[in-house]
Amino acid sequence: MFWPVPETWTPYDEAELVAGWRLWLELSDRVWLSAAWDGTPSDAVQPLRELLDVFDDIEDGCRAAGEPSDEFGRLIQPLVLSASAVIGLWWDDHAPLDTDRARTLHEDLQRFATLAERVLTVLSVHGGWAELDAVRRRPA
Repeated sequence: MFWPVPETWTPYDEAELVAGWRLWLELSDRVWLSAAWDGTPSDAVQPLRELLDVFDDIEDGCRAAGEPSDEFGRLIQPLVLSASAVIGLWWDDHAPLDTDRARTLHEDLQRFATLAERVLTVLSVHGGWAELDAVRRRPA
């Protein structure tokens, strides 16, 4: 499923710029599985569940300073919808993965990761930290 993301973003105020920066940091770091992954789908989607809480916290912080712009909402909302779709499919699956289920889980997580990369690009280019994003994307 394709979730639309705005092509541009102009931070409405300093609070929204800070919220965008935090969103960029969270998406850059939290999405990927750690070495502690137990091999089950439910554990694989746990970082997405944590991200949903982060998205709420970011939006709440932005709202505390004033209403976030529609553009910013259109950056977060597809992430929430996409993460929720993946979580809804896998949250209660505690069985070890076989080859077919592993492929399907990977495809579902990859769709979210592709969306997150698009949002990261918009945030970095229009938030003013494109050079940092280039470093983040550079192979190790």
